[in-house]
Formats: sequence, structure tokens, C-alpha cells
Amino acid sequence: MPRAVTLIRSAALSDVAEYAYAATAPAEARLIFLAGSCPLNEDGSTAAVGDYAGQAAKALENMKTALAAAGATLEDVISTRVLVASARQEDLVTAWQVVRDAFGEHDVPSTLFGVTVLGYADQLVEIEGVAAVLDS
Repeated sequence: MPRAVTLIRSAALSDVAEYAYAATAPAEARLIFLAGSCPLNEDGSTAAVGDYAGQAAKALENMKTALAAAGATLEDVISTRVLVASARQEDLVTAWQVVRDAFGEHDVPSTLFGVTVLGYADQLVEIEGVAAVLDS
């Protein structure tokens, strides 16, 4: 199935970032706007309490479920925002590495935020995204 997302890179920008700096989708693409994926278990409890990597992994698992319900996969994601409840850069990097590894070669434009607090008890990570698909 052809993909709607085209990642854009520029030789004029640093190659240190582990993501494309921009992405496009054609006008005929259907956009999917994802709520922030939280590290919640099916029963509503917070997964991996105290574990940034574990919560990032659970949030990604939940994001994949939401994408599948909309007829998409991680390869259809056009951008992400990763929120991490910490003022410590190493905590942000820990969560980011899990996200980065999950996306692999499809290194979508992303923004990584350190925030004060997130919405659920013991929540450390939340991942928001937008996807684009071509319906046949």
C-alpha cells in the first residue's frame, strides 16, 4: 500500500537531530489526529510507575492500538510531540530513545518537551501524533 507521508530533510540543517525536520502529505490524504497516548493499562491504571522507558513503551503500544483503529500504523505518522514529566534532560532522552527506536527509519518530525506534570497519577510520559493515510 502506498504511504501518504513524505519526510523532508535539508542539508542546510544540522544532522544531529534524530528525526526529519519536516513532512508532507498530499491533499487527498486522510489526516488522523491522535489524542496524547498515555501509559495506561486496560484497567485504567498507570503502567511502569517510575519508569520513563517503560511508560514510553506503553504509550507507544497504546498509540499503535489507536492508529490501528483508524486504519494506520506508525509508518503513517507525520509528526509527534513527546511530553515527559521531568526537568532532567536525561529523563527526556530516556523516553525519547524508546520513541526513536520504535519509529526506526520512519524518523518523523518530533518535538520533545519537559513538562511539570501530566494528567494521570504517576504518569511520566505522553505521546501525541498526527498521521496521514491514503484510502484506496
